[in-house]
Amino acid sequence: MYAIVDIETTGGKYNEEGITEVAIYKFDGHEIVDQFISLVNPEKDIQEFVVRLTGINNAMLRNAPKFYEIAKRIIEITENCTIVAHNASFDYRILKMEFDRLGYDFQRNTLCTVELSQELIKDENSYSLGKLTKSLGIPMSNRHRASGDAMATVHLFKILLEKDTQKNIINKAIKYFNKKYEKEKLKKMIEKMPETLGVFYIHDSNGNVIFIGKHNNMKSELNRVFMKTSKRALKIQTKAQSISFDTFGTEILVRLKYYHELDKLSPKYNFKKKFILLSDDFNHSDFLIIDKGRVVEEHAIILVENNQIVGFGHTNLAFQEQHLPILRKLVTPIENKVLAKHLVKSYLTKNSVSKIIRF
Repeated sequence: MYAIVDIETTGGKYNEEGITEVAIYKFDGHEIVDQFISLVNPEKDIQEFVVRLTGINNAMLRNAPKFYEIAKRIIEITENCTIVAHNASFDYRILKMEFDRLGYDFQRNTLCTVELSQELIKDENSYSLGKLTKSLGIPMSNRHRASGDAMATVHLFKILLEKDTQKNIINKAIKYFNKKYEKEKLKKMIEKMPETLGVFYIHDSNGNVIFIGKHNNMKSELNRVFMKTSKRALKIQTKAQSISFDTFGTEILVRLKYYHELDKLSPKYNFKKKFILLSDDFNHSDFLIIDKGRVVEEHAIILVENNQIVGFGHTNLAFQEQHLPILRKLVTPIENKVLAKHLVKSYLTKNSVSKIIRF
């Protein structure tokens, strides 16, 4: 579970700043499940340049709650969460400083979307939130206000999670169950799994992926894996410490994601399927496949250029789908292009998709 945070401050000397606004979106890796947004009375004046930047002035904060009045809510919404922020060291330092003033030891793990973006989205001219969201076609409103910046960070983090094929983000943030209660552990994992189409990952105590599954009802399939009594299945059940999953709205992305991850991660307890690969070219060399997304306002996409699968991902704006440079940055790159081409060609011969846009 993640708490995606953005904080606006008064400015001023290091460790003497005060919070003027806070926004926190509790995010389960798929959707926002809780949120807290509030102006804060910092009990000190705001620097002039900050007023010009954020639009927040002293008069606006006169009747706002002081930090001690919202501290309990911040503790509750971030409990058992990894704090995610764009330049996380700043936002976490400010929160720690305010809690220290109250005599409370606020401790949370953190992830920084600047560092993750530098790792997963290469060759950007700037990794500032404004420049990065513009480059990726992410909708942005209320810039330099906590709620707008935090929501933009949510959209960015979704893209980063999808691009994180090595599952490093999951491994850093993962919480483990007590090994003493194995049956309860497996039951909790099954309860967490949604009854939807997708790909799921079983992790060991080190966070490594030991098994990948896919199904149109992931809960049913995970239950089946945990009910098996073969030697391989029993080893999976013993070593399983946590699960993660990716939901999809279309089978074509499930197949691409599943076989791409098998190829990339080589989980210990999966059997690799051997294909007789189709090598024929597509009818068109450059096009975009659009199909059903995970939610109503979203599309699943597969980008094809020069008769090769460039990558797959999701969009939520028609603007993104109309600009190739943005599409190239949004999609998760495919390394095994021969296998990807086979999977897409074989799917399209038997199934229809929402739309195909030729370039």
